[in-house]
Amino acid sequence: MRFRLSIIFISSVLLIGAGEAPFVKEKGDPVKGEQLVSACAACHGSDGNSLAGLWPSIAGQNYKYLLKQLRLVKSGDRAIDQMIGQLDNLSDEDLQDIAAFYSIQNNTIGQVDENKLELGKKLYYSGNLEKGVPACTACHSPRGLGNAPAAYPLLSGQQPDYVEKALKDYRSGERSNDDPSKIMIAIAYKLDDNEIEALSSFVHGLH
Repeated sequence: MRFRLSIIFISSVLLIGAGEAPFVKEKGDPVKGEQLVSACAACHGSDGNSLAGLWPSIAGQNYKYLLKQLRLVKSGDRAIDQMIGQLDNLSDEDLQDIAAFYSIQNNTIGQVDENKLELGKKLYYSGNLEKGVPACTACHSPRGLGNAPAAYPLLSGQQPDYVEKALKDYRSGERSNDDPSKIMIAIAYKLDDNEIEALSSFVHGLH
């Protein structure tokens, strides 16, 4: 009886396994990625730390988030005028390598505007219950490190001008290309300009 049960169990496992594709974990090569990012430096800096307010810093950004955004940009699902054509000649393996390179760089932390510190800190850690705005820590962590497995981005040290534009684009619905974007649209819709500016400044100096 035990022998028959063992045969049935093994057969079931084999049948289940036969219908499933093997799990392949994506992992880019940062050394190869370094050879592909020379054109990126003009906007994102040589190591991914942007010096211009509207260009996002991508140094230290979560690998999964970076790769996801690169794929969205290449497919056209996320439209960024300045990125049009930049990724056309790159393979998916190239995108993985680029994401791997930037993900291991050290991000630079900025300074919070003192006039925006109190409101930005309150919104980031506590949200706004009256308006139904959740705390940013739920997805982006208390230190702004994001959530790598969920592909939620690192915010610590991010350029305030970029964060402000991103939140306003979410608020207007201009940026909407996947489920996490829908979450951000629902949140940003409840934020006024003053709150967006305060949050943008706060995460710039968050660490």
